[in-house]
Amino acid sequence: MVDVSGKAETVRTARASGTIEMAEATLAAIRENRLSKGDVIAVARVAGIQAVKRTSDLIPLCHPLPVTDVQVEVVEDQALPGIRVEVTVRTVGRTGVEMEALTGVSVTLLTLFDMVKGLDSALLLSNISVLSKTGGKTSSHNDSDHGTP
Repeated sequence: MVDVSGKAETVRTARASGTIEMAEATLAAIRENRLSKGDVIAVARVAGIQAVKRTSDLIPLCHPLPVTDVQVEVVEDQALPGIRVEVTVRTVGRTGVEMEALTGVSVTLLTLFDMVKGLDSALLLSNISVLSKTGGKTSSHNDSDHGTP
């Protein structure tokens, strides 16, 4: 673990996103809430929030952080077709929350995968990346860095 005790506490945010591509029929089943496992979007959103809060338990050498806000957006994207996930994490601390945002996106996507895999054998998780981060000495990455809308 890196010693961050000398760093100043600042408000830090990170935003990450990713996608899951699926058949149109699978997307329709999610949209119409026709899956036996229940409300896929609600369950995936809660899983993403839980993952953010447990990141330091999952990623070796990752600092446990007092997360002050988590927003998980799960939206249908007809262009894929599939679902786009975006997670925004905020803290006041000495180190950034990029890993928390990435973990939230990953677990949200994995939960979606798990809940619909019985309907669709060609699911594709992709495009998991940090869109932006602020706070500390280096605020970097923005949507234009990756060609993301």
